[in-house]
Amino acid sequence: MQDFGEAFSLAFGLVLHPSADLLEIVLLSLRVSLTATALACLFGLTLGAVLAIARFPGRAAVLIVLNALMGLPPVVVGLLVYLGLSRAGPLGFLGLLYTPAAMIVAQTILITPIVAALSRQVLEDLHDEYRDQFRSLCLTRLQVIQALLWDARIALTTVALAGFGRAVAEVGAVMIVGGNIDHLTRVMTTAIALETSKGELALALALGIVLMAIALGVNALVQTLRLSSEGQHAHA
Repeated sequence: MQDFGEAFSLAFGLVLHPSADLLEIVLLSLRVSLTATALACLFGLTLGAVLAIARFPGRAAVLIVLNALMGLPPVVVGLLVYLGLSRAGPLGFLGLLYTPAAMIVAQTILITPIVAALSRQVLEDLHDEYRDQFRSLCLTRLQVIQALLWDARIALTTVALAGFGRAVAEVGAVMIVGGNIDHLTRVMTTAIALETSKGELALALALGIVLMAIALGVNALVQTLRLSSEGQHAHA
């Protein structure tokens, strides 16, 4: 166990002069989480847009389920993905377990409901505002969705950033399906857990500092985009 003062000093040194191992872990974390966020936006924004404008029997129940899925326990997601990708599972032949691809799948499943639910609310409010105008122009549903997505692009960017923030901080699911294998599936959160359990606090703190910096950066960007959007509406 390292002295706390020494550990912090070494951690800041690692952040200022990152080692190859630290850079590898950070870059893999970003690659996995950004890919998962892109996939979650592809599925989630589509689902959110459809639910925003569609009216059908059972819609209320679908929304309840979708909102409930926003609180999916990460370890449960990890377990389900593990069962699906394990050798005895239906997708075991793909050989994806304990690879970055499995981690991307788990994170995508975890944040897609978040993106879908948040984007649905944004797009539904906008659709209610422009409903009569859309009817007067006789637009198809696809054209309405395209118009809504474009007009709400700044708000939807904040939704995507929220999803990324959730993904990059995830530990339970990626630990189960990735295995925390050195130089293959070790990301910031799993490395922090491992190094802390070993008593190697310097690397754990360095990764924690980087993770906090990313989280703060994402939040700052969200707030900037939100203020920019509010400013545009105020001048409109």
